[in-house]
Amino acid sequence: MDQCLLFLLLLLMGKNGLCQHEEVCWKSVINSCDDCIRSGPYCMWCQQLNFTKAGEQEAVRCDTWAQLITRGCKNEEIISPKNNLTIVKKDPLSESFNQQEPVQLSPQKINLRLRPGLPTTFSVSFKRVEGYPVDLYYLMDLSYSMKDDLQNVKGLGQQLFAALKKFTVHAQIGFGAFVDKTVLPYTNTNKEKLQKPCDEKDQQCQAAFGYRHVLSMTSKEDEFKNKVTEQFISGNLDSPEGSLDAMMQAAVCGEKIGWRNSSTRLIVLTTDAGFHMAGDGKLAGILEPNDERCFLENNLYTKSTEMDYPSVGQLAMQLEKNNIQPIFAVTQNVSAVYQKLSDMIPKSEVGILSGDSTNVVGLIESAYNRLSSKVTVTHDNLPDNVRVVYTPRCDHAQPAGDSEGVCDNVRVGQEISFDVTVTAYSCMEETSFSIRPLGIKDTLTVTLSTNCECQCEDPQNRSHPHCKGKGRVHCGICSCSEGSIGQFCECSIGNKDERTLRASCQRQNGTECEGRGDCECGRCKCHTTESGSSYHGEFCECDDEHCERFQNKLCGGKGKCNCGRCECNAGYEGSACQCKVSTDGCQTPNNTVCYGRGICKCNRCECIEGYQHTRCKTCLGCPDPCQTKLNCIECLGFESGPFTKNCSAACRNISHEMVDQFAIQSKRCHQRDADGCWIKFNLEQLFGEDNYRAEILNQRDCPEPPSVTAIIVGSIVSVAFIGILLLMLIKLLIYMKDLKEFRKFENEKKKSKWANADNPLFQNATTTVTNPTFTGE
Repeated sequence: MDQCLLFLLLLLMGKNGLCQHEEVCWKSVINSCDDCIRSGPYCMWCQQLNFTKAGEQEAVRCDTWAQLITRGCKNEEIISPKNNLTIVKKDPLSESFNQQEPVQLSPQKINLRLRPGLPTTFSVSFKRVEGYPVDLYYLMDLSYSMKDDLQNVKGLGQQLFAALKKFTVHAQIGFGAFVDKTVLPYTNTNKEKLQKPCDEKDQQCQAAFGYRHVLSMTSKEDEFKNKVTEQFISGNLDSPEGSLDAMMQAAVCGEKIGWRNSSTRLIVLTTDAGFHMAGDGKLAGILEPNDERCFLENNLYTKSTEMDYPSVGQLAMQLEKNNIQPIFAVTQNVSAVYQKLSDMIPKSEVGILSGDSTNVVGLIESAYNRLSSKVTVTHDNLPDNVRVVYTPRCDHAQPAGDSEGVCDNVRVGQEISFDVTVTAYSCMEETSFSIRPLGIKDTLTVTLSTNCECQCEDPQNRSHPHCKGKGRVHCGICSCSEGSIGQFCECSIGNKDERTLRASCQRQNGTECEGRGDCECGRCKCHTTESGSSYHGEFCECDDEHCERFQNKLCGGKGKCNCGRCECNAGYEGSACQCKVSTDGCQTPNNTVCYGRGICKCNRCECIEGYQHTRCKTCLGCPDPCQTKLNCIECLGFESGPFTKNCSAACRNISHEMVDQFAIQSKRCHQRDADGCWIKFNLEQLFGEDNYRAEILNQRDCPEPPSVTAIIVGSIVSVAFIGILLLMLIKLLIYMKDLKEFRKFENEKKKSKWANADNPLFQNATTTVTNPTFTGE
């Protein structure tokens, strides 16, 4: 039995199970037929008169076809817009190419008018035309490492044309070359090196360049051979090259390259190095982003040194826009890099190039076969809220997908098809998008609009009896004339205006009658619910079906629902009456309920804020009671502190006892009182939020008062001592200054030099008198 149930479950869950998808109408606010149509793809409207019963809202007219038939609506009275598909243009598929514009995709134009959410499917056919033209642009890396490859490419013209003529007689080949931007750090900017960037021994070397278009599309082998023969190798500094720059110009310069309107366009990129991409230009100070425009003058890319490399996304978009399919013919060392690049560019292939490019023709041939035999159909410019799913109908079909449909191994002349399923998920104005095979010019233009309105066949009578002669019928419901309101226009508004009457049916300027009734003459007439009960309340705000459930039963089956709240039977409680009335789980060891700090609900304590479950015993977030009760302890134990005068009133929730030793082991406190004494006491929280029992030690620890005499004497001695020190310091400074001046004087004295001549102003203190007559005898 269990295995059978499991099997049925898997079928229900499986994507392709036997059970069909059930049509459901998810109704929201329905006031008209148009609202119903917008609610979902399976919502339909019954326009039958007298379909609604007394008290029913008009929204019951909106439901699935099966539900409306069950309720008694006639099939011809059911309104449901359908999808409409019109093929505007459908030219037949061409058999072969005959110099005219071939048709490979049919149809070419389709108009869709869709109902939101309801998908529609149409078929698109495709056939590869035999002999369809091919344009091949050979884009070659001419950096110095490709020197040997260039010599081989110069003789490839005949082989390339021969390979392409296997597929079509209308083949053309062009040629272009690239190296890298001619700025540092990509290329040596020395004047001589710019003119000859190759090895000094190599005489045949052309000046450095970014990208050069050499030969436009031609069907002449000799012209291709002559132009390629004129090319010489060049060079640069770093390993990555300007491949993306060259491909971008080859894609957007269509007229100069010579791409034909009706052709398979191929770019064959041959290189042995990686590539620069958007952002690398910053290394050279190039900040302007690539603008995806053509800048070829005299066949040379002129914005190479001014504009950054394109991003991979930009290149992929332009290649897809211009129906160009790239083939990356690269050497083994960079094949992994270009394979990742190919993964990001639709309709591209990677081939491994030999060291001297001798296998390039076979590589192009095999890559072309892979590209042309793989048909990928996708879309452009898809509008918002529109989904397109492609289902291939061919021998080698890939799975259906939202972004594309793919058929592999499609032969020339083989007709294949794709089922295209389009779904619009919202109402929208007329818009369009394109469906096309990648790499092919043919497109299918889909013009899309939505059908969100009811097309009801209403009676022309503006005073219909169904509306009491005061209105007309629109899609089965009354549209009242001015001066009348109500479901059947039965209420005349009299002296009051309609806005005032309707405002009285609105609660706090909200929805009229909460969307659950009709405003009749200023009062709400409530509708019945889907189960048959009625909405109630002044504004029809109440119902008895949306209360909380427990064990999938309304109000747990132990109460009744009244206006969204459960009214429990005796002996039960809880928001959904899910609990028996009991306090066993809330009892505490002291035989209280939640310690008086919470209430017991559903046999579990709901604590006051801050107190912890499960019994509300402790409060981790509350202030420290040692500090908050200190003033009461002072006045109760020692008749001091700020509560001395009203201690009994302020501290009535604390019972205390003076002790010599503590007897209770609870909250132990050690605090300093207003007198500076240390008080030791214990606090025990009793029943309730702010009830305490206190044990206070009889003795306070009060420090001895300081000696006033000692303080005064010490102060005087300190002042005197400091004064003496200051005087000695001043005396020392004066002495040091005098000593410095004396030494200066001594030094100047030693430096002075005195003259030896007598001072003419000097007079000796003694006088000598000589006798003139004394002869000495």
